[in-house]
Amino acid sequence: MSDEALVLDAVTRTYNAGLPAEVRVLQGIDLRVARGEVVALVAPSGAGKSTLLHIAGLLDRPDSGTVRVNGRDMGGLGDHHRTVARRRDIGFVYQFHHLLPEFSALENVMLPQLANGARKADAQARSLELLDRVGVAPRAEHRPAALSGGEQQRVAVCRALANAPGLLLADEPTGNLDPETSETVFAVLMGLVRETGLSAVIATHNRALAARMDRVLRLDQGRLAAE
Repeated sequence: MSDEALVLDAVTRTYNAGLPAEVRVLQGIDLRVARGEVVALVAPSGAGKSTLLHIAGLLDRPDSGTVRVNGRDMGGLGDHHRTVARRRDIGFVYQFHHLLPEFSALENVMLPQLANGARKADAQARSLELLDRVGVAPRAEHRPAALSGGEQQRVAVCRALANAPGLLLADEPTGNLDPETSETVFAVLMGLVRETGLSAVIATHNRALAARMDRVLRLDQGRLAAE
């Protein structure tokens, strides 16, 4: 098994559909994330951090370059196998929770496990364990509309970790929360990451939060640099 959970080599991405000129969002991105390492990604708005995370998470394809997850080159995989790899190996947390409104907190955490072939009883047990660890188990049967913003985001963290991925990608996971709630959610997220030995790339505008991670990288004008 590779010592690196995520590798990007010379990744480029350009957009030009409907635009008067090409926009070179990523220009030769090189990134290596070791197993158990937590990397902060800071960037000004519009710098391409979401594009980078989408490529790393197999939601988008680069124009050129290589993406490897757990030592496996993802470039030659078809859509089905990319979906399987994404479901099994990668967890996502977004700025907005994106919970399914018609399902309870418990069901939202169970769904990715069921999609991955887990038995219902096993998915329910793991979901309740995760919800308990983030302090939301008493609200397990509530739908998202009945939860606070912080509770919704903690459920989203549980959903991202439901299939025990090796890599977590988070795009401004506390950016939509007030400072006190942001600290609570970040502490929960980091606690789970450290306990489980996850690798993570976490995009944030919050410099104080970024400083608490293992390494800080800045994305600007399509390139990555250490801070």
